[in-house]
Amino acid sequence: MWVQRASERYRGGDGVRVDTRHAFSFSGFYDPDNVRFGMLAACNEERLAPGAGFDEHPHRDVEIVTWVVEGELTHEDSTGHRTVVRPGDVQRLSAGSGVRHTERNAGPEPLRFVQMWLTPAEYGGAPAYEVLRGIADATPYPVPRAEAVLHVRRVTEGERVAVPAAPWVYVHVVHGSITLGGEWLGPGDAARIDDCEGLEAESGPTAELLIWEMHAEPTFG
Repeated sequence: MWVQRASERYRGGDGVRVDTRHAFSFSGFYDPDNVRFGMLAACNEERLAPGAGFDEHPHRDVEIVTWVVEGELTHEDSTGHRTVVRPGDVQRLSAGSGVRHTERNAGPEPLRFVQMWLTPAEYGGAPAYEVLRGIADATPYPVPRAEAVLHVRRVTEGERVAVPAAPWVYVHVVHGSITLGGEWLGPGDAARIDDCEGLEAESGPTAELLIWEMHAEPTFG
């Protein structure tokens, strides 16, 4: 198990209206030893001030899953979707052979969200989009194109959570704190676990976790 602390993330944006914290090599930050984990190629914590956002830009061959922590995220894409995503919603954009989108904080309050990019097992195909409103605790959210499952866990003090048994597991702490494999993890900390089996996380105060269960890694060429 390898733990990345919130303070060790790469910092992006202007630090005022857009503050980004990257877990993996991203944009102008490149570390050949930190490019991906399993199918996961990005886990960005984004903080957007009211009125701030990302202008229209393209994607292809990537599965983009977004979890809003606070505020409201306005999404608009070239396939005609315009959606407001709120805390408790899971948003997925499958870029497929190509799509363009914008992401903006159109509300009056600060926006914070976690956005995770996964490499699909097969490239191409039509773009797809969906929002699952108000996902319940412990409800698995599968991303079939990436052979991955997202588990959203909200745990109370002292509660123990079984970590999925999978070749690659990524645990991101959104709120609160947990103890995992003898390590304390706080907000923004994340753990990467190979060949996970029989591991449990114990909550300190109440905690919210995003746990990726992955059963493949990308093949290229």
